[in-house]
This record gives sequence, C-alpha cells and structure tokens, in this order.
Amino acid sequence: MGTLAPVSGGAAAAGKENGGAHVQSAPELDAGALFVLKSRGSWLHCGYHLTTSIVAPALLSLPFALSMLGWVGGIISLLFCGVVTFYSYNLLSMVLEHHAMQGSRLLRFRDMASFILGPKWGSYFVGPIQFGVCCGAVVSGIVIGGQNLKFIYLLSNPDGTMKLYQFIVIFGVLILILAQVPSFHSLRHINLLSLALSLAYSACVTAASLKLDYSKNPPSRNYSLKGSEVNQLLNAFNGISIIATTYACGILPEIQATLAAPLKGKMFKGLCLCYTVIVVTFFSVAISGYWTFGNEAKGTILANLMGHTILPSWFLIITNTFCLLQVSAVTGVYLQPTNEAFEKKFADPNKKQFSIRNIVPRLISRSLSVVIATILAAMLPFFGDLMALIGAFGFIPLDFIMPMLFYNATFKPSKRGFVFWINTLIVTISSVLAIIGGIASIRQIVSDAKYYRLFANI
Repeated sequence: MGTLAPVSGGAAAAGKENGGAHVQSAPELDAGALFVLKSRGSWLHCGYHLTTSIVAPALLSLPFALSMLGWVGGIISLLFCGVVTFYSYNLLSMVLEHHAMQGSRLLRFRDMASFILGPKWGSYFVGPIQFGVCCGAVVSGIVIGGQNLKFIYLLSNPDGTMKLYQFIVIFGVLILILAQVPSFHSLRHINLLSLALSLAYSACVTAASLKLDYSKNPPSRNYSLKGSEVNQLLNAFNGISIIATTYACGILPEIQATLAAPLKGKMFKGLCLCYTVIVVTFFSVAISGYWTFGNEAKGTILANLMGHTILPSWFLIITNTFCLLQVSAVTGVYLQPTNEAFEKKFADPNKKQFSIRNIVPRLISRSLSVVIATILAAMLPFFGDLMALIGAFGFIPLDFIMPMLFYNATFKPSKRGFVFWINTLIVTISSVLAIIGGIASIRQIVSDAKYYRLFANI
C-alpha cells in the first residue's frame, strides 16, 4: 500500500537517518524514503522547496496566457488559480498532518492515494500521473535551459552557428551532475538561491517591459482577442491550462516528507512564504508583459524582449543567466520523485546510503534517466506544446482534484456543509477545465504539427 511511517511512543529510534522525526524505525523504511525523503527540514526549507517547484521560468509564459484571455479573464484566472491552489495545498497538508497524528505518516503522493482511496488509486492513477508529470517537467526544464544558453550565446556572438540541440546537451550535462545530489533535503541551499533568482529575473523582465513601454518607440500592441469566436473560446481554455500549470506543484507530499517532526503548522508557514513570492513574481511579470506587448506576447516574454536595441545586451544576458541557473534548480527538484522511485527499486535500505552496493545503482539509474530526458529534449524542443497537455491531464488532477477528494474522504465533512460543497465545486470545475484544456492543447499540437521536426533549431 506504500510507505507508511507509524507514529508511536517507541519510535524515538526512528532512525537518525530521518533526522529524529517520529517515523518508523529505519529498517522498516524502504530505500527511497530512507535515503531521498529524509525528514530533517524546517518550515523555511519546505518554503524553499515549494517555491522552486512552483515559481519557475514557466511564469514567463503568463503574458501569453493573458493574451488568450484578455485583461478581465486573465486577471480573474490568475486570482482564481492562486486562491484554489493555496487552498488545495493547505488541505493536502492538513490531511498529511492528520494521518501523522493518527499514527501513519504518509511520505508520497501515491502513498496517500493508496492509504485513503485504495491501492488501485496509488498504483494505477496517482503514481503513473505523477511520474509522467515529473518526467515531463524534467524534459521541459532541459529544453528551457538549452534555450537560455542559446539566447546567451547569440547575444554574445550574433553570427554563431551552434544549434539548439547542442545547448540542450550542454545543459543536460549540468543536470547530470545535479542529479547526483543525494536527497531532497540536500537541495535546501540550492533552492534558497533559486528563490532569490526567481525574484531577480522577474524584476528584470518587469523592468525591461516597462522600459520598452515608456520608450520613444514603444511596441505596437492590441488587447483584442484573436480568431473566431470558437478559436477564442478554445484559446481561453488553453490560457487557463497554462496558468493552472504555472501554479502547479504535483509533489507536495514529497516536499512535506522532508519536514522534521512535529509537523503541525510548518507546511502552512512554508506555503505562506511560497505564495508571497508567487504574488510578487506572477503578477508583476503577467501584467507588465501583457501591458507592453498585448496580444503579440509570445510563448515566453523573453522572446519579445530579445532584439530590442533599447535593452542592452548585458542586461539580457544577465536575465537569461538568472533563468538558466534557476531552471537547473527546478529540474533538480522534479528529479527527486523519480530518484526516490529508483532508490526504492534498486537500493538496499539495510546498507549504508553511501556504500558501494547503493552508490553504483544510484549513479547508473539517475544518470540514465537524465541522459534519456536530454535526448528527448534535444529531439523534441517543441515539448512546450506537449507540456500543456501534460498540465491538463496531469497537474490539474494532482493539484486541483485529488486534494479535495483526500480531504472529503479523510474528514468526511457534512454534505450540508460549506466545505463539502466548495470542494465538490472545485473538483467539478477542475474536471471540466482538464477535459476542455486537454482538447484545446491537442488542437494546438495539431495546429503546430506542420512546424515540428526532430532536433529543430528553434
């Protein structure tokens, strides 16, 4: 049924491997939980992990999402997704805290699904979806990192002839090194730097957009929605999917698993830190970018900023460097659930973490997963279109639907009560958005298919 960590008075020896947390003794934990999901962190560390998992360079696509929704629809969608995800993540945290207090600390998303809803939910629904989402996020991160490297290269050498896939391979080597970080908790200092970098490049992008807007020759812009009414409707759902995916996490239970006991209230503090950064970054980039470029906003606002002589090359290089460094941290975070799965499968919990018996399979499995992701990224640099589909059928179920089901199944709120019907309403709306957003994403893929080619230099 998954890894359960029973809480008991005799669990003081719960394993110094897990930082003194009140979990079951070390031999009872599988290697994935014991070595990757070490429960040693504070609420600040949790906040760093959460912020890195959510506040990523994907936020630079928010002006593009607003271009498909307009001012009113875009701002409402930003607010709605922000409120719903904060509420959803808080419910998920409350469920995890409740079960820990009742005697079973659930360390992974699939553990929650198996324990609360039944084994098939974990094995055949939540587990595969989360694995696909994390793999997709890693491939997307490597694509974005390669694109940032290429931007820096062209700014420094406009006549350069290197291709995108070459930069993707270079960035893949960096991720190959980062993948060897032994545990989620070990990323805490990297993720603090990631938090600072997200604030830095968001400030740079916002300042650049406003500078262009107030220049003598500002970009021409139009805030009207493009296309026929049918296209506008499908584009609107695609825009909502982009915003929902930007707010998505998909690995909150694994992040909460890094907290040292007692858990009470720590995740809420981490969420408050994370959403403070979200408000500052998401809204500043979305509003300033759409304000300046209107419906001409591109898939990433960096593409709009490139080529404007008003912006000095050094400024654009710095901005891209901030994005490059931060997306490496984001990719490292989304490697953790797959690292944990490999560790559980191939490592021996009865041996030391850094014994030869465990180092060799760890090095091979983690390196092989990054090599495969890098090859896919190089072959499919248009993976962003596919990620929108993954967001609709992956992130929305994990972050907008499952937490409500877990809460209702665990606490059984009255069917006449406000909480039950709010949760049910969110599940219903999110399910509709997932289906229509998925259809809109497939439509976008079909529309763009004529431009697809392997190892494209885009």
